[in-house]
Amino acid sequence: MQPSQPTEKELLRKILLPLLEDFKYWFSRSSSLLESENMPFLSQEEQTGLLNRLKQAQGEVETARMLFNVTDGQAGVDTRVLLPWHQLVAECWDVARRWREVKQKGE
Repeated sequence: MQPSQPTEKELLRKILLPLLEDFKYWFSRSSSLLESENMPFLSQEEQTGLLNRLKQAQGEVETARMLFNVTDGQAGVDTRVLLPWHQLVAECWDVARRWREVKQKGE
């Protein structure tokens, strides 16, 4: 007897919700860093721009999460929306890496 295949709704719940939580976590963490520290390798405009993009993405992620919950898992997120979020997370990881390097050199 073969195990039953998960439904599309079950797959979305198992994959999409944790992914949205990951985006929420990384965007929040990155926003906190940018709000509390001055990145010497970014101009003020670059840092402000990145922070603004994070705030916008946080709102989008929250909207997607709420829509998913309100529709009882019937609404997904188009990959054309996910890709920029992934790119933003990668950009934030790079900023955090560079920040750690600056801090280590200063110690």
